[in-house]
Amino acid sequence: MKNDFVHLHTHSHYSLLDGACTIDKLIDEAKRQGMPSLALTDHGNMFGAIEFYQTATKNGINPIVGYEAYVAPNSRKDKKAPGNAKKSAYHLILLAKNDVGYHNLIKLASTAYLEGFYHKPRIDKEILAQHKDGLIALSGCLQSEINQMILDDKPDAALAIAIQYKDIFGDDFYLELQQHRIAEQLKAINGLLEISRQTGIPVVATNDIHYLKKDDRSAHDILMCISTNKKITDPNRMRLSSDEFYFKTAEEMKALFSEIPQAINNTMTIAAKCNLYLNLKDMHMPQFKSPDNKTSVDFIKELCTQGIQQRYPDLGAVNLDTADAKIPVIHRLKDELNIIEKKGLIDYFLVVWDFVRFAKEHNVSVGPGRGSAAGSLLAYVLGITDIDPLKYDLLFERFLNPGRYDPPDIDIDFSQAGRDSVINYVKDKYGRENVSQIITFGTMKARAALRDVGRVMDIPLSEVDRLAKKLSNLTSLRESIKSDPELKEAAEKQKRIRDLFDISMRLEGLSRHASTHAAGVVIS
Repeated sequence: MKNDFVHLHTHSHYSLLDGACTIDKLIDEAKRQGMPSLALTDHGNMFGAIEFYQTATKNGINPIVGYEAYVAPNSRKDKKAPGNAKKSAYHLILLAKNDVGYHNLIKLASTAYLEGFYHKPRIDKEILAQHKDGLIALSGCLQSEINQMILDDKPDAALAIAIQYKDIFGDDFYLELQQHRIAEQLKAINGLLEISRQTGIPVVATNDIHYLKKDDRSAHDILMCISTNKKITDPNRMRLSSDEFYFKTAEEMKALFSEIPQAINNTMTIAAKCNLYLNLKDMHMPQFKSPDNKTSVDFIKELCTQGIQQRYPDLGAVNLDTADAKIPVIHRLKDELNIIEKKGLIDYFLVVWDFVRFAKEHNVSVGPGRGSAAGSLLAYVLGITDIDPLKYDLLFERFLNPGRYDPPDIDIDFSQAGRDSVINYVKDKYGRENVSQIITFGTMKARAALRDVGRVMDIPLSEVDRLAKKLSNLTSLRESIKSDPELKEAAEKQKRIRDLFDISMRLEGLSRHASTHAAGVVIS
C-alpha cells in the first residue's frame, strides 16, 4: 500500500563518512514502507545521483535527485569566514523537478567545487538565482542560514533571508521543519512557523536521514569518529545530538508533526512536482574535427588507405571505394566500416585513433590491444591495435555487431611514463571544460572496516591486526566469521569483539573517500 509521506532529506554513504546508508538499502526500505518517492540529498555532491536514479526506477520508486548545497554567506569567491568558521557555509536542500533542474543541479554542484571551495564546496545566492529553473529548495536543517538567524535571536534577518529565497524560487521554496528531539529545533520550528504565517511560504517536514535503523546510531557514531580521527571515548568528539536520524515510517513522521499536518502533506506535493526522466540509453559521442573540412567518413577512409599500405604492403596502393571487394582485407574492412557508420561510431574511432597516434609519435608506450577490440580490422589498420585479426581468425562480431546495443569498448593501455602528456593533449584538443578524469571511491572492505572500527573503539592494534589478517576482502565479514572457528569463538567469548564485528559489518561496503582515477578519462 502506498503511503502519504515521502522522505525529502536523505543521506547515502556518498555523504562521505557521514551517511551510513547504501543506496540499495535506502531504496529497499522505501519500497518496504510503500513510499512512492524518495529523495537523495548528499552533502555537497551528486556522486550517487545516477546509481540512485537507476536503482529507484528499477524498483518502482520515483527518484527525486537533489543534494544538500553549502551556501556561502556572501560571495562564493570570498574565502574568508565571517568571524565564525562554522558560518563559512549554510545548508540548503535543492531538488530537481525535471531535466532542466537536473542540469542546473550539475552546474551548481560543479561550480561549488571549481569556484566556491572553502573548507566545503560552496555556491551563493547569485549563481543560485542564475540556475533556479526546474529546482525546488527547502530551507535546510539547523545549519541553514534561516535557522541560524532564528537561533541567534535575529527574527528580522531570518525573515529577510526567507523572502530572498522566496523571490528566487517562488512557489518552489519551502520552510523545512525537523524534529529530532533536539532543544534548538523547537525554537527553530516556532520561528519558521512565524515566517510562514507572515509570508505564506509553505512548510514541509523532513527527517535528515543519516542511517537506516534506529539501532544503527552507534555505528554512525563510530563512522563520524573515523571521519574526524577521534576515539569513541573522546567526550568532545563530533556526533549527532540524538538517535532520531534514521529512516522513519510515515506513521512516525505524522506523529511528530500531528499539529502541523500540512508539513506532512507537502512532502507529497513536492514529490508530485518531481518527474525527472534521464535518457541513459542514447550515446553522446564527441565530434572529431577532420582536417581540410573533410567529412569523418571520408577522412577515416583516407586513413584506412594509408593503413592498408602499412599493414598489408603486398596489396599495394588501394582505394576502398574502387578496390576489389573479393580481397579479404577489403571485404572485411568495408563490412566493419558499414556497421560502424550505421551505429554512428566513426567519430569514436577517429577520437581513439588520434590520441593513440599522439602517444606513439611522442614515444609513450601503448599496449598492442586486448579484449574484443583485437577482433576489429579497422582498429588494426588505424594503428589502434597491433594484432592482425585475419591472421588469428579473430571475430569482429565479438567486438561489435548490428544486433548489439551497447557501445564498443576499446581497452587502451598507456604507460604511466608519459600518460599525462596524452591526457593533456586530449584536454587541449577538446577543451578543458569538456574533458575530465573520473572519480573513484575507496570502500570500507572487511579488513579496512575492522581496522578503522577497532582504532575508534580503542582495541589494541595487535589484537585487531590478528583478526583482520584472517579476513578476505573477497568475502564479507559475516561470511568470514561463519566459516572461521577462531573468529566465531572470539565473538562469542568477548563482548567488545562481538561489538567490533557488529559495527564493522554495519559499515562494511560504505564509501570511505573519493579520489581521481589514474587513467579513466571522460571526453564530452
